[in-house]
Amino acid sequence: MPGGVDLHSHTTASDGTLTPRELVREAARRGLRVLAVTDHDSTEGLAEALDEAAQCPPLEIVPGIEINCDVDGGEIHILGYSMDYEIPWFQAFCREQREERRARVHRMAERLAALGMPIDPAEVFALVREGSAGRPHVAQVMVRRGYVKSVREAFDRYLGAGKPGHVPRKKLSPEDAVRLLRRAGGVPVLAHPGLAARDELVPALVEAGLMGIECYYNEHSAAQTGGYLQMCRDRGLVATGGSDFHGPTVRAARLGTPRVPLAAWEALKAKAVEVRAARPSSLSSTARPLPGNAD
Repeated sequence: MPGGVDLHSHTTASDGTLTPRELVREAARRGLRVLAVTDHDSTEGLAEALDEAAQCPPLEIVPGIEINCDVDGGEIHILGYSMDYEIPWFQAFCREQREERRARVHRMAERLAALGMPIDPAEVFALVREGSAGRPHVAQVMVRRGYVKSVREAFDRYLGAGKPGHVPRKKLSPEDAVRLLRRAGGVPVLAHPGLAARDELVPALVEAGLMGIECYYNEHSAAQTGGYLQMCRDRGLVATGGSDFHGPTVRAARLGTPRVPLAAWEALKAKAVEVRAARPSSLSSTARPLPGNAD
């Protein structure tokens, strides 16, 4: 797919199955021109991805992250692009998020044991390797133990929001995630809104500093894609998209699908320049700003 753009992918630094180098090589094999690495609560895979991409011109790697947030009755995910991810306070935030993920695995194990499906947290962490533990890893262990037939079934019956095995995380609002990414010099984008079906939250997110919506997504219907594209036009947001690729054996989505216009990446770059021009220089320091507070 010459000129292909994929602004949503995962590696073993979170819950993907390919290492950063393997992901980059797969992107190059598919002819992608732009790939955003957006691991959950982690930027640990970016150094390897950037190094590998140097051997795969003209592929360009976009530093990114995906932050999971809680709202009443569900989750909202916020993608961040081109932030100053090496800032100490931002890395401290990422570490806290990953530590909460580990604690949540233990809480999920307790909940599943009470449901008659005991799992060993150590088995979950063995799957994670260097990445961030999460529900997909718990689901894989459930499949191994024969409690469910697939990861999808684990989510649909037990681990999804409102299901008997679901355990909420320490609360982080999507508005706070948007503000935090802006303060790190990044461009915040609402991920796969069609999955959450919480479009009524968009105005508050825009007020907090949201700059884009992931419109092009494999699980969006044509009507949803069209609706989100119109929402972007109406609100001056960037219409982005990506595969949400976790590896060839995790999701049906292939890297580089659906097709995302190169103009989406050009618009995202322009927003990144806008954010950096407006950000006070004090926010690139080691002092960590508190989400939701004024500078």
